Amino acid sequence: MAAMLLDAFRHNSWATAELLGYCRGLDDATLRATVPGTYGSIIDTLAHTIKSEASYLSRLAGAWPGYPWPEAESPSLDVLAERAAELAPVWEQFLAGEVDAEQTREGRGGGKVFVYTAGVFLAQALHHANEHRAQICTTLGALGYDPPEVSAWAYAFATGRGREKSAQ
Repeated sequence: MAAMLLDAFRHNSWATAELLGYCRGLDDATLRATVPGTYGSIIDTLAHTIKSEASYLSRLAGAWPGYPWPEAESPSLDVLAERAAELAPVWEQFLAGEVDAEQTREGRGGGKVFVYTAGVFLAQALHHANEHRAQICTTLGALGYDPPEVSAWAYAFATGRGREKSAQ
C-alpha cells in the first residue's frame, strides 16, 4: 500500500521544490505580498507549509527534523528549500516501510489534542501542501505573474512518469 503513495509524495516534494525555485526570482516585496482569501504572504505560506509537513512526518515517522523553526521571522528561501529537500528522503524511507494506515497518532490544534489515524495524516500532508501551493499561485496570478505549473501532470512529464502517446 505504501508503495502506491510514492508518486503522490514525490509529486508533493517536486511541486514544493518547483515553487521554491520559481520564488527565487521574486523580489522581497512580492514574497511578502498577500491577497485576500489566502493564508498570508508567499514566504510565510511557504514556511508554514514546510513546517507543517515536517510536523506531519514527525508524527508518522517519530522523529522531528533537527533544525529550529523560529516563529518570529520567516526563514529565507534557501533555508526553506534546504528543509523541504531534507523531508523528501524521509518520506521515501517512511513509505518504503510497513505503513499501518489505521494506527493512531496525536495531533494538536486550538489548545486541544486529537487522535487521527496515520492514513488521515498522510491525506492531510498532501491536501495541506496542495492547498497552500494553490494559494501561492493565486497570489502570484493576482500580482500579474505566471505561476509555475505544479500539477501531478506536470510532475509526470518532468520526471518521465508520463508522456504523450504516439499516434499510430
